[in-house]
Amino acid sequence: MLRKLLAVGLVVAFTQSMLAIGDTSSVHNNLTAEEIVSRNVAARGGLQAWRAVQSISESGRLGAGGDQRGTAQNPGLTPPGGRGKMKAEPSSPRLAQEAQLPFVLEMQRPRKQRFEIQFRGQTAVQVYDGANGWKLRPYLNRLDVEPYTSDEIKMASMQSELDGPLVDYAAKGTRIELAALDKVEGRETYKLKLTLKTGQTMHVWIDAQTFLETKVEGQPRRLDGKMHPVEVYYSDYRSVNGLQIPFLLETKVLPFESTEQQRSVSSFPAEKIVIEKVVVNPKLEASRFTKPNTDVATVQH
Repeated sequence: MLRKLLAVGLVVAFTQSMLAIGDTSSVHNNLTAEEIVSRNVAARGGLQAWRAVQSISESGRLGAGGDQRGTAQNPGLTPPGGRGKMKAEPSSPRLAQEAQLPFVLEMQRPRKQRFEIQFRGQTAVQVYDGANGWKLRPYLNRLDVEPYTSDEIKMASMQSELDGPLVDYAAKGTRIELAALDKVEGRETYKLKLTLKTGQTMHVWIDAQTFLETKVEGQPRRLDGKMHPVEVYYSDYRSVNGLQIPFLLETKVLPFESTEQQRSVSSFPAEKIVIEKVVVNPKLEASRFTKPNTDVATVQH
């Protein structure tokens, strides 16, 4: 899934590598969905290593704003990987130029999540404790902590654990099937269809060479009064405590049309999330996943 092309000085070496890719791809065509997932988990660090992860913290910068992003965008309120998001508000402040907003995402089993983002000297927060959720949105002049709506609770309850949807998928009640062989940015991939225990379906694309996730189907987004498909691209994988974690995520909102040809070209600029630091198994106080304190609304300088 890594998109870095290694420069080589010998044409012969390059040709041989291309032939090797072709041969490997042919062999991989015979893999079952279960075998693909097994290789994916191994490539990401291994099943036992991920089972040992009880918490994880990611921090970095999230691109937000820009006049071409669509009128319904809420600046900086989508956690990395499409793991969840606050409800977009029509009255959200608009940024004429894209800004890089600092964020911190903390996750802890089972399904606990805290997402903070700094915007114009204030800190927006959303918290989910595995059953209930709260949000604090000072950028909208809402200085009181608000509970999640029923729709937000439903969305949060369906989001993946911190290890993603493929690790221990059977234990999570998920059924997986190989939907198609597909290409993502010119690379051969396996398109997997996941049916969650809730009945909800989603698709994940696995690179046929690295067996790392290259693309994940995100939550549809309402723009211009229509629901648009969303895709999240993963790249720049790096090893953290032996785990392979993507440090660059790009969210693409696709055109409303549903044909493959029309959906292959996005009419909206990609929203980039650059992760700068990842900590595996940080000690997170239980209070981090309870109702937020309004004191966090102001960033201390």
